[in-house]
Amino acid sequence: MGAGEIGRRLGVGPSRVQQLINRKGFPDPYDELDMGKVWRTADVEKWIREHRSDLAQDPEGSE
Repeated sequence: MGAGEIGRRLGVGPSRVQQLINRKGFPDPYDELDMGKVWRTADVEKWIREHRSDLAQDPEGSE
């Protein structure tokens, strides 16, 4: 999951994504590719469950 996917999942723009991914407690990136950093979807979803319970469902909308 890249920064763009994280933003779409959370419903926020690029500036807010940058703030979040630089915060202590946000999962560390899995890897860094030429296109940028990438995170494991499971790690991001766990963070969402812990910090944004209003969005705690899978991206397709089923819990």
